[in-house]
Amino acid sequence: MAYTVAAFYKFVAIADAPQLRGELHARCHELGIIGTILLASEGINATITGPQEGLDALLAHLRADLRFADLEAKLSASAQQPFQRLKVKLKREIVTLGVPKANPAVRVGTYVDAVDWNDLIRSDGVILIDTRNSYEYGVGTFPGALDPGTRSFGEFPAYVAKNLDPKTNKKVAMFCTGGIRCEKATALMLGLGFEHVYHLKGGILKYLEVVPPDQSLWRGECFVFDERVALGQGVAEGSTTLCRACGQPHAPGEICPLGPKQRGV
Repeated sequence: MAYTVAAFYKFVAIADAPQLRGELHARCHELGIIGTILLASEGINATITGPQEGLDALLAHLRADLRFADLEAKLSASAQQPFQRLKVKLKREIVTLGVPKANPAVRVGTYVDAVDWNDLIRSDGVILIDTRNSYEYGVGTFPGALDPGTRSFGEFPAYVAKNLDPKTNKKVAMFCTGGIRCEKATALMLGLGFEHVYHLKGGILKYLEVVPPDQSLWRGECFVFDERVALGQGVAEGSTTLCRACGQPHAPGEICPLGPKQRGV
């Protein structure tokens, strides 16, 4: 049995997050949907799975709210159930950066469609930054992308302060899994005085979905935070596994010194 996974987010002011949490929890339970939905005053962030008609109904329910009318969902498949239960949580941020002034609803970088991404990152003078964590970078990335060496997104501002300068880094292109971290990263950098900041619209997942394999510059797989571990070209389930000994992702055939690798940590 194949499962459909829907991932979506939206930066928009939400004044009634506690009420919305109860409403969405009840609706998801009714529709047989599980996964994680995060709500904060700054917006919504979700990765969920369920019957196709249930997912369609939930997305229609959200889009009926003017705040989420243009909500876009990225769909992918999983051969096994990627989640164990439903979690609808209230958070301070839907993706934690720790810089309140970095608000994508107010100011954000220039979106670059997946089909135009190759031309941008091949351009002279463009610095390419992978805004994800180091263990994600190790599973796959774009050639020439810088690894900030972070263990959490909250460390990214310190990396920028130490390594980048708006006076010398004139063009910065950034990417992440689905686009949400880059929204905040570009808002942060614009606030610091960087003028030309670009990010991959829809993230790596959109790129893997729409860019043909023979034109793709992506190398490796894209780590995802569910039981599938990583996705490859065409957002098909990849071969990367998680090690029960160290908790880190491993490529096929890679042996962890702490013990045998197994899927499903």
